Amino acid sequence: MPHTKDDFPDALYSAAQVRALDAQLIAAGTTGFELMQRAARATWRAIVRRWPQAGELTVMTGHGNNAGDGFLVATLARRAGWSVRVLTVGEPRRLQGDAAIAHAEAVAVGVPLETWNDESELRGVLLDALLGTGLSGDVREPYVRAIDTINVSGLPVAAVDIPSGLCSDTGRVLGTAVAADLTVTFIGLKLGLFTGDAADRVGELVFDDLHADADIVESAPSTARLLLPKNLPCLTPRAPTSHKGSFGHVLLIGGDRGFGGAIQMSAESALRCGAGMVSMATRSEHVSAALTRLPEVMVQGTHSANQLMGLLERADVLVVGPGLGQAAWGRSLLSAAANVSVPQVWDADALNLLSAGAVGLPEGCVITPHPGEAARLLDISTAQVQADRPAAARALSRKYAATVILKGAGSLVAGPDGRLAVCGQGHPAMATAGLGDVLAGVIGALLAQGMDGFEAACLAVWLHANAGAQVGRSGRGLAATDLIPAIRQLLEEQSPCLK
Repeated sequence: MPHTKDDFPDALYSAAQVRALDAQLIAAGTTGFELMQRAARATWRAIVRRWPQAGELTVMTGHGNNAGDGFLVATLARRAGWSVRVLTVGEPRRLQGDAAIAHAEAVAVGVPLETWNDESELRGVLLDALLGTGLSGDVREPYVRAIDTINVSGLPVAAVDIPSGLCSDTGRVLGTAVAADLTVTFIGLKLGLFTGDAADRVGELVFDDLHADADIVESAPSTARLLLPKNLPCLTPRAPTSHKGSFGHVLLIGGDRGFGGAIQMSAESALRCGAGMVSMATRSEHVSAALTRLPEVMVQGTHSANQLMGLLERADVLVVGPGLGQAAWGRSLLSAAANVSVPQVWDADALNLLSAGAVGLPEGCVITPHPGEAARLLDISTAQVQADRPAAARALSRKYAATVILKGAGSLVAGPDGRLAVCGQGHPAMATAGLGDVLAGVIGALLAQGMDGFEAACLAVWLHANAGAQVGRSGRGLAATDLIPAIRQLLEEQSPCLK
């Protein structure tokens, strides 16, 4: 059964888990070749739907089961009257089992087979059936040159199961990877299709469960879940007798000299996402601007941590870090916040001061690092974080006993109990300053309304990414505050205020 992004299942698997699932299905009575045939039919349907007038297909194959899928797609294309040929990068004599049977079928129906070389002409739609989910190390020759040839061809590209060279578990490009326009994947969704470099490589994603036994699939262990409208936590509807004290008091701390806008954006998003009361502790220089922009927010000019104590006593949730800076003023306010036993969100310079050892993180926090901040918190390089984003998110959660949002394409939410969630939404127009400040305020508001840290992080990330995708349709030039009305509307649709 084919699925598009609107009705994906939410379980995400590692490559090893999918292989184990495949083995279970075979042991239960569905042959490996039958699964391969179903995968080929699903791929062929997706190609015809995407490029109905193409009429020509070039399949590039390796020597594993991925190649077997490619040979069977070529067979289907030949029978449908398309002009088709297979360029073999892997040696056909190395094919075994089901892949060898698939090769024989293609030969039997007269599919032309040629050995690929640098001079081979590519025509029509290209089907990447080179390397599957089993790839662990970097791509080696001749596959490097074959992939690079696909990527510079300018032709439409479909990939079987996963673009060759993209790691199934991490979404990292293993040296080089196919940039597909369409990827058709099977049986179980792979985590690496939704984070890391995946957004630049996967293109349109189609998932087909190959009519796998639902009981077997549902009982199989998975590694993460995909954030979807059907599995998001919800705020409870509000009783008619509700009042502002029913929905928490969020105190936002930040906005050193020159950074007053960051804390104001966080405060506005907390206000618009339903916090009962919102206060801001910031530099006195920013008070007039904050009151002009946000008259609903209680703003206190704060010169030292001593002036913060009264506010801390009244707050139910703290959001610390937007525009905080790393000078003495910011350090003193952060130290005061670290001694308060309420749910907290730490962002931006709060994380930089944490990584520098200037302060300890209270229990039960939500932290929101981007890859550079995550690298400093783990004392590794940014490249190492991006090489295995799921592992980095989990490592941060263990180290700090916190809920972690590792931001970036395919944002990850890791809980201290081991849960991992992935958001596959977003838009490249979101590559602009201030979006993290908005996200921090959303999380604060959800915590204030009774959600736990992991739930609040998951819902906030989904709201933020989908608002970005919605507003991003207008293209570049998106400003962080453009997201706030869209987030408010999405939150109302997802968690209506009234029953």
